[in-house]
Amino acid sequence: MSDKCHTTYINPYLAGGLLGLVLLASFLIAGRGIGASGAISQSLAHSADFLNISNAYLEEQKYSNSFWSSWIVIEVIGIFIGAFLSAKFAGRIKKETIKGDSISHSSRLRQALIGGLLMGLAARLARGCTSGQALSGGAMLSVGSWAFMLSIFIGAYIAIVFVRKSWS
Repeated sequence: MSDKCHTTYINPYLAGGLLGLVLLASFLIAGRGIGASGAISQSLAHSADFLNISNAYLEEQKYSNSFWSSWIVIEVIGIFIGAFLSAKFAGRIKKETIKGDSISHSSRLRQALIGGLLMGLAARLARGCTSGQALSGGAMLSVGSWAFMLSIFIGAYIAIVFVRKSWS
């Protein structure tokens, strides 16, 4: 990674403050907080409808009858657009695998896939992803959301014991 990449990131305190303002705006404008995993559920539920697949779990996941009228879907599309524009303006768009010297590209990608799948499963079990649970639920002082976030930190400290060698 070049030094340029390290100097183009926003100050984390400023970013946290801006994220808080985005969360507040989300509650004021849309009447709900931010999150991301619900967009995947919405996509799968509406895809099942399109393919004439009947599934009780996916039916429960639909927030509306129209894919495009779901707030969370529009939000996640905006996240992708914003992330792309941010990376483009900061000159950080490139194809790379960030990893330690003692792990291969394929092993690092396998770890990322397994971690992503576990987080996706956990998001469904917890009825929300880290952004929805920790940010939105935490802002509403939900005990379950605070317990979720504490569990995430504990899980990360436990997981680091198993993956630390790959980053040395």
